[in-house]
Amino acid sequence: MQKDLSNQPTEKIILGVDPGTRIAGYAIIRIIEHRIELLQYGVLKLDKYNSHELKLKKIFDRITQIIEEFLPDEMAIEDPFYGKNPQSMLKLGRAQGVAMAAALNRSIPIVEYSPKTVKMSVTGSGSASKEQVAYMLESILKQKLEAEYLDATDAVAIAICHHYHATALPSAAAKKKGAKKGGWSAFVSENPNRIK
Repeated sequence: MQKDLSNQPTEKIILGVDPGTRIAGYAIIRIIEHRIELLQYGVLKLDKYNSHELKLKKIFDRITQIIEEFLPDEMAIEDPFYGKNPQSMLKLGRAQGVAMAAALNRSIPIVEYSPKTVKMSVTGSGSASKEQVAYMLESILKQKLEAEYLDATDAVAIAICHHYHATALPSAAAKKKGAKKGGWSAFVSENPNRIK
């Protein structure tokens, strides 16, 4: 006799990555129905390595290790943003690339988000500070986060941003009625707890 799985709660694990060449943040969240659970978050401190190649290897190795431990369904990663120094942008892009390669090596889908999109999704303001993002995450997760790990909390925000964007897609019923993909009404119906 087969077990009926139709009433089982849906579960998804998302890996969030905030790539960096000095400090890289990572976070693993689990979504059960619409509840968000933080499984792990932390940073890779890369300052101690003197070559850029070794830093990239450490990022690849750690992200691979996290993937093997938690088996995420998807990866959300922050886009490198253009600063004043093109050389820094190039190094940041390489850091992002090796993190993505670790996910691609395990056939994990990847979605990129700009820093502004992440901040807007979590705080409602695209210009929020790292501290404001961390404060809002504590409210969303209903738990205290370590203040010294702002790169890690950025990774948590990236993962949660991805969850919010994924649930903003219309439900099956809304698709039948011809609702627009990702429309505001779909977001409201999928996220009633976020509307005040």
